[in-house]
Formats: sequence, structure tokens, C-alpha cells
Amino acid sequence: MTAASENWTIASVAHAARARALLARLTVHAGVPALDRVRFLTALGGRLRDALGAGGTELTVTTGPGRELRVALGGPEPWQHTLVCPSPVSGPLPRLDDAPLAEALLGADEDAAALLASLAETEELLRLHREELHQTNQGVLALHAELEAAALAQRELLDAERAARAEAEKARRLLTFLANASAVINTSLDHEDILRRLPELLVPEYARHVDVWLVDDERTPAGERAAATVTAARTGRPQHAGPHLGELPGVDDLPASALFPDRPLLCLPVGARTVQGVLTLAAPGDRFDPDTTVMLLELARRAGIALDNARQYEQHRDVAEALQRAQLTELPATPGLTLAARYLPATHGLNIGGDWYDAFPQPDGSVLTVIGDVTGHGLRAAVIMGQLRTALRAYAVEGNGPARILTLLHRMLRHQEPELYATCAIARFTPGGREVVWAAAGHPPAVARGPRGEVRVLEAKPGIMLGVPMPYEYEEHTVELPAGSTLALYTDGLVERRSAGIDAGIDRLARAMGKLRAADLTDLDAAADSLLKPMLHDSEHDDDICLLLCRTARA
Repeated sequence: MTAASENWTIASVAHAARARALLARLTVHAGVPALDRVRFLTALGGRLRDALGAGGTELTVTTGPGRELRVALGGPEPWQHTLVCPSPVSGPLPRLDDAPLAEALLGADEDAAALLASLAETEELLRLHREELHQTNQGVLALHAELEAAALAQRELLDAERAARAEAEKARRLLTFLANASAVINTSLDHEDILRRLPELLVPEYARHVDVWLVDDERTPAGERAAATVTAARTGRPQHAGPHLGELPGVDDLPASALFPDRPLLCLPVGARTVQGVLTLAAPGDRFDPDTTVMLLELARRAGIALDNARQYEQHRDVAEALQRAQLTELPATPGLTLAARYLPATHGLNIGGDWYDAFPQPDGSVLTVIGDVTGHGLRAAVIMGQLRTALRAYAVEGNGPARILTLLHRMLRHQEPELYATCAIARFTPGGREVVWAAAGHPPAVARGPRGEVRVLEAKPGIMLGVPMPYEYEEHTVELPAGSTLALYTDGLVERRSAGIDAGIDRLARAMGKLRAADLTDLDAAADSLLKPMLHDSEHDDDICLLLCRTARA
């Protein structure tokens, strides 16, 4: 299609209306969409009105070689617009007089109707989009609400988990302290030591100040104690006194103490069977923690058991020690023979065993020296030791020698105490004689020191222990002991140590006796102390120790 051009003179409103009507028809025939057509014609109408206001103008309409339609306005403000039409603009361009105004008016209504229909579709589509957007917003809001609820639930779970972990850690710490504190107070059997350790354990973490009051302690009258402390002792129930209610589990609340009005006090009865005292604690802060209070109640209960055990132990120890001391012999003064003895109880346990020594003259003028050891510790061992000592003296009065006495003791113990054993060594000294007759039942060998310092161990094989379930006859041994010699009888507690065998201990005793000078032996009691010092080194020992020194007079 060839290009065509037409110039229209726009000098009146009628010219402008015809020009608009002609261009509307051209764009309709060219297939220009209604919306684009209305936009073009509206813009053209505005330009035409401006041109008429300025006195008129020339309108040039040109069709291009393709599907272009160009419209240009002259005048002081020229304007040009190009439309690319879907269909070619056919035929020659009409003249301005060819435009029927009535038809153009109806065509304008059609364009308005088409535009309104398009707007209605657009509004409906917009409504649908708005509704979809509203639903989407509602979904987003619901999702945000769910996410916020989930986040809140997660925070609550995390807070609960942290609280549970804190509670578990607190419980672990309290239980660990209770176990350690219980071990500390239960390792001691001295009630004074227990009372001293309690404040050391509790201050400052669990109490600002700790006071332990024993009800039988008359040093501090009850009137000088806090009222809650006295109430706890009288009722046997834990008491809390403070400016605010404690509301602690298992604890009664009382008004603040007149002695400590600004300080919360926790008064815990102490005692296993009866109330022995009261443990009074001043709060480390403003108040006592309930969980910590439960732990303190249990600690007070365990402290009461420990104190009760300590008191019972002290009572048993005193009885056994009295019995043990009653069995120890006052050494006789015998011409030609000097005696010295030492007894040391064990430093652990009940401190009372079955070790004993004895020395007494026989009817023929000789002197029997005895040392023995009953297995075990405590009252039973002390009682059996007393029975053996009494029986031994009775058999000796009948004129029996060391071996026969041991045989009779063995028979007695085997029948009366079949589950108890003992060791024993008996040495018989004859005044003026140079020989010693001895016999032993499972006992460590005696050590002899000559007048010139020579030392020997009486290593003849001893008989079996007393009480072993088999019949046995003991043998006697005779050893030469010149005047001025010293014989040491002892129990195994002197020479036996866990870190070394008994033979090493016997050798150590022999060396210690060899180092004694003749002048040292003039005071046999001092010599006994001199022997014990290198043997013990002031250390603790698990067994009782007996030492009996027998020194013959110089010629």
C-alpha cells in the first residue's frame, strides 16, 4: 500500500468534530483496540480544543507504507502522534467534508460502551484480585499468628527446659554436698570433732552463722538462746524465726527472734533417738531456700545419727578401756629380776584389744612372765583375755611349767570359745639361775640382749595358736641368759606393719635393743620408752602393742 496524506483545515468546532469523527472511523477500520482508540481520540480532542482557542490550525493525516497512521497538528504548539494499526488503513483518505456528524456521535457512544465494558471487566478482575489478595492476607495473618504461637510455645519450652536444668543442677549440687558432708561427719567418732566440723561445712554458702547447742551443755543457759532454738529442743520439730514467714517444708514458723530480729533463723533438732541438741543457722541472704532447707533437715538428721554413734562409741570405749586397764598387772618386785611393761592401744577403732602382759611368782620362788594376744578387738576380746589370764594363773599355782600351762589353756579355749584364737609366750625365771625356760603358742619370738650388748632372737619354732581346733601338746625350751641380760617379750602390734612383714619388724627391734647402752638399762622403764620410739616413729598403728622387758641382775 502506498502512502497517502490529507490536510484538513481546522477553523471551527464543526471542523474539529468532523476531523475526530473521520479519524475514529479510520482507526475502527484499521482494527485499533477500543481502549487505545479512545486514548488517541481523547488526546486529539484536547489538542484540537487548544488549537481552536489559538485561532485554528492545520491537521495532517498520513498513512505509512506499513500499518502506521500519523497525525500532526501545526500551530504555535505542534503535536504529532503515530498509531501502529493491527490492520492496514485501506483506500484513500477522506476529506474533511465527508464526515457525517450524527454517525460520528453514535460511533463515539459505541467506543464509550466498549470502553465501559472493558472497564467493567477490569473492575471484575480487580475485584477478584482484591478478594484473592484479601484471602492471601488473611492466610498470611493466620500464618503469622501460628508462627508467633509456635515461637511463644518454643520460648516457653526453652524456658521450662532451662528451669528444669537449673532445678536438676541445683538438686545435684545439694545431693553432692549432702553426700560429702555426711562422709565428713561420719568418719569421726569424736562428738566434739563433729560439732566443730558442722559450721565449717555450712558457712558461708548455706548459713551466715552456725551455732550447735547440746541440751546437756550447761555452759550456755537456755535463757540466753533464741526462743526458736529452745522450742526446737522442746518439741523436736524444726523452727523458723524471721521478720517474714518462711513457709518452708516441714518447718514451723515463729515470730522473729528477740536476739536476732532482722535475721531469719532456722533451728533444726539434732538427735537419732532423742533430741540431743539444736543446729541453729542464720540465713546467708534474706531468706532460706525451700530445697536447701530439705537438704539441711536431712543433714541435721545424719548429724544426729553421727553424734549418737560417737556417744555410744565413747561409752563402749570407756567401758572396754576400764576393763582392759583392770586386767593389766602391777608388776611384782622380785629380787634379782627387774621388770618394765608398756601397753599402747590401737590408734584406730575401739582402741581396745586382747593384748595383755602378766608377771607373778610361783610357789617354788620362780617368776613367770607372760605376754599374750587374743584375736579381735572390743569387749569380747578383752573379756576372753581376762579369762585366759585368770586361768593361766590358776594353772601356774598348781605347779605347772610353761608348756603344760599353754596345753591346758589351748584345751580350755578350744572347748569354750571354738571361734576365737590367741597367741601367748611364757618365760620362767629362777632367781640366781642362768637359764630361762620358755614356751610359745603362735607368738612372735622373744629377743634377748646379753650383758655386753650381743642380741639374739629366740627362733625355736613356736607351737600352734591357742584355740585351734586340734589337740596339741606344747614343748618347753631352755636358753642361757647370763646375769645382766635383758629379755623382751612383745605382741605383734610392735613389729608388724602393713607396708612390711613381721620379720623386718623383729630385725628392727633386735637392732634397737643392740643400740641400748648398759647405762640405759639401769632404768628399765626409760629403756622401754627408748625402744618404742624407733619402733613406732610416733606414727599411728592399727593394733594394740604390749612390751614386757625382763632384766636379770648383774652378778
